[in-house]
Amino acid sequence: MRPDPLILAFDTSAAHCAAALLSGDQLLTLRHESMDKGQAERLIPLLDAVLGEGGVTWSDLTALAVGTGPGNFTGVRIAVAAARGLALSLNIPALGVTALEARAYGLPRPLAVVEDARRGEVYMQEFTPDADQARVTTVAALSSECDLDRFAGSASDAAAAATGGTALPQPVALVEAIARIAATRLDAPQPRPAPFYLRGADAAPPSDPPPVILAD
Repeated sequence: MRPDPLILAFDTSAAHCAAALLSGDQLLTLRHESMDKGQAERLIPLLDAVLGEGGVTWSDLTALAVGTGPGNFTGVRIAVAAARGLALSLNIPALGVTALEARAYGLPRPLAVVEDARRGEVYMQEFTPDADQARVTTVAALSSECDLDRFAGSASDAAAAATGGTALPQPVALVEAIARIAATRLDAPQPRPAPFYLRGADAAPPSDPPPVILAD
């Protein structure tokens, strides 16, 4: 009898470090720690703790699942880089899941997911009844038709989902949704996880002139 797949999922795309361990359809353990910085240092110890709580080791894993954003530029890179490195060392697949599709998990379609992108903008994704036809927009300006304040208190991490104009609570935590979506994709080849950016990096090139190189 084929054992249930064991998936370790994690996400650092916002002000948190979160991980979940899924065995088949059973959630073994989940941790979510709020933090504005320090995810790079905290991620691997957190994953070790989650595996320990689940009574398994790294070698028991079937696959990894990672949140690919959109979100904090550095946070997304931390998780994706960790997933790629761990997958290579463990010789198991790593599957990327966007935060927007994770927030839509378990909710009726058609559906719109709206997430605060700061600077008076939101990330938005619309899902049709056929999930494969999900449409991702570019970063949209806040407007009366797309205003996150309408959904205040309806979802965590400053994000919301709505259908027919009615705000909906998310049925599971974001990182659990990442794990469960990844589980549905294990039987099909998947590309390596990559950051899902809808906005360029905040970092700007240095304004100082380059150094002058003198010939001998």
